[in-house]
Amino acid sequence: MAYVAGSSAGRDGTRPGPRGEDVPPAERTSLSARARDAVRQRIVDRRYPQGARLVEREVAEELRMSRVPVREALRALVGEGLLELLPHSGVRVRRLERADVEHLYEVWEPLAVQASRLAARRVARAAPEELPGTATLRSSLDRAEQAARADEGAREVAAHTAFHEDIVALSGNPMLARTMEQLSGQLQLLFGMREEPEHMRAQHAVMFRYIAAGDEESAAASTLLHVRDSRTVALRSLFDDA
Repeated sequence: MAYVAGSSAGRDGTRPGPRGEDVPPAERTSLSARARDAVRQRIVDRRYPQGARLVEREVAEELRMSRVPVREALRALVGEGLLELLPHSGVRVRRLERADVEHLYEVWEPLAVQASRLAARRVARAAPEELPGTATLRSSLDRAEQAARADEGAREVAAHTAFHEDIVALSGNPMLARTMEQLSGQLQLLFGMREEPEHMRAQHAVMFRYIAAGDEESAAASTLLHVRDSRTVALRSLFDDA
């Protein structure tokens, strides 16, 4: 299976619809974003398992899109670290090695802590009014709890990911948001591969309580504890650490 970077949409007659080159740029960007989200989700839920080679034509057929936005999506996911280029052209789903997980947590920890601190600071400055982002964060927390009670793992992972993304949004720092976006796919993959013990779900509730109260230092401290516990659980789940 090979990812052919220089191929043209529609020339092999397998793709229904217009050629990718004929689609207006704005629409192609939208299609590329949809393709990126769809492929990312397939990686996260392991329909595309680690080490699997992805064929541009086959992915395009599966998504019922032209090959141009799919090609752009695959390139973007290489940049996110979910896919890796093969030596003689092509891409495959990246395998998470122990060093990858450790490096990810080394970067995520300070960013997550600062996001919680900044989110709590914004909440405190807005008091007594409640920022819309606080309600959004509460909603993600509630969805995660509901999914956990229903034993719906994929929905729980999505809600946990949203919870952390909502904290970043609530921080009000666009540079932090852009930086975290680069880690989002790898974090989703990691959350889906490891267990989520009950005490870590409870930690989310504690983080929310401190953020909603505008207590930035307690929010930061509770997030630090959560991320470090998450690292321990991930290494134990993936690599049988004692």
